[in-house]
Amino acid sequence: MTAMQTRQAWPDDASAVAGVYVRSWQTAFAGLVPQHYLDAMDPSREESEWKTRIAEARWPTSGVLVAETEAGIVGFTGFGPSQETPAVAEIGTLYAIPEVWGTGVGKQLMLATLTTLGQAEYTQATLWVLEGNQRARRFYEAAGWRADGAAVEDTTGGASLNKLRYRRRLC
Repeated sequence: MTAMQTRQAWPDDASAVAGVYVRSWQTAFAGLVPQHYLDAMDPSREESEWKTRIAEARWPTSGVLVAETEAGIVGFTGFGPSQETPAVAEIGTLYAIPEVWGTGVGKQLMLATLTTLGQAEYTQATLWVLEGNQRARRFYEAAGWRADGAAVEDTTGGASLNKLRYRRRLC
């Protein structure tokens, strides 16, 4: 793997973050989310939302962390307080371009995110994962995350998908 650094995202990173988001979704969720939804995804339509999310960050309590190599931004996480329990952090997004899957980028990004959440004095974190996304579930479980029994229905693209909540302690 090439040298990678993680850093806080800035609004100028929104275009690259949107590109990673769309490419990751189109590959990771093929066969899970309806193909017409994935095919319609467009980074240019996602960019303004990411610019807003990044600009509204309250670092280190909430924000977007990017993984960057000489090729540019190859992955990112988005996190903040859980809507259910604000004292608990929630990782809302963790995506990397398919070309870096299995190279350690995701693991380094997860470690940097957990460090940031610890700096924000969170003691627990949660995230949601599609039940059928076995690759992501294996990744999270290898990083110490465990399903806590909570599940919700997701209707992205018109399909009924089950999402499981994973949790881990940060201290």
